Amino acid sequence: MAQVQQSMRTPVQKAALVVGIVFLLVGVAGFIPGLTTNYDMLTFAGHHSGALLLDVFNVSILHNLVHLAFGVAGVAMARTATGARAFLIGGGVVYLILWLYGLVINMDSDANFVPVNDADNWLHLGLAIGMLALGAALGRGIAHRPAREL
Repeated sequence: MAQVQQSMRTPVQKAALVVGIVFLLVGVAGFIPGLTTNYDMLTFAGHHSGALLLDVFNVSILHNLVHLAFGVAGVAMARTATGARAFLIGGGVVYLILWLYGLVINMDSDANFVPVNDADNWLHLGLAIGMLALGAALGRGIAHRPAREL
């Protein structure tokens, strides 16, 4: 019975795992022509990449690789409740900073190296709010529990 309880994931672990898997799927989708329009305009980085994931979100090879890395981090950190909470809250902070960055940079400048567009910026805000909310709500009290209970 103890073996079954130890292998069960907490809600915060499940949330981090789902978020990580979604990032992996988005990262892969950015390399699939058809899901990514203007695929012939996909560049490694920079605002000159004209590729659009789902014909909406500006992507580049670097942007896709960042999504894949973020997905791997989410899946790996979902192995523990404290790691899952850290991924969700830390990732939420990262996306909040990316949203602010996207608001202040000139989209046609070299500062837009990932690249991002207005749709990306608002998605980043939604991700920030969602990840922070999940980490805070589902990870409540985790830091106070002994590790063996996780």
